[in-house]
Amino acid sequence: MIYSFSLYTTGLLVGALLLILHAVALLHAEKVRQFLQRLPRSREMGAVLLTVDAAWALTLLARMDLGEFTTYRPIFLAITGIGYFLTLNFVEEFLAVRALGMLLLLAAEPLLEAAFLRPETSRLLLSVLAYVWATLGLFWVGKPYLLRDQIAWVCKTETRWRIAALAGAVYGLAILAAALTQWG
Repeated sequence: MIYSFSLYTTGLLVGALLLILHAVALLHAEKVRQFLQRLPRSREMGAVLLTVDAAWALTLLARMDLGEFTTYRPIFLAITGIGYFLTLNFVEEFLAVRALGMLLLLAAEPLLEAAFLRPETSRLLLSVLAYVWATLGLFWVGKPYLLRDQIAWVCKTETRWRIAALAGAVYGLAILAAALTQWG
């Protein structure tokens, strides 16, 4: 196992994160909409997110057991660093979307690991979220214009915006409730 987070801790963190982000989206709808509509082409956010991705990937590569590939660890670390700088300097279009997709792919693993082999059926709240994140991450890295289109669709009407924000907040509450009542 790469991460040592318990299901309880992961549930509290993810539930609180979902609840806070979606509550902010409800309370400050116009500012969040404007931010999200600028996000796909934001070079600055792309650089920040890509830096987080690279740091996370480098930390994983430095710490994790690579089995028979352990002798190649320095090469993997160098390739990751070189890839970071090349991506930062040469990927012009939708860098923020691609970096967000990479972040979702990295974030899905701790959720799956925390829920792995746990008997509680409610663990599926984290597993489903992890697979949604991984699927979105794959699509956003490969077809980054999809996030732009998804943001435009959600932001088109107030009703869509409220439904999406409420759904995310309710899902966060469900994860928090499961963490506090069943995973503790």
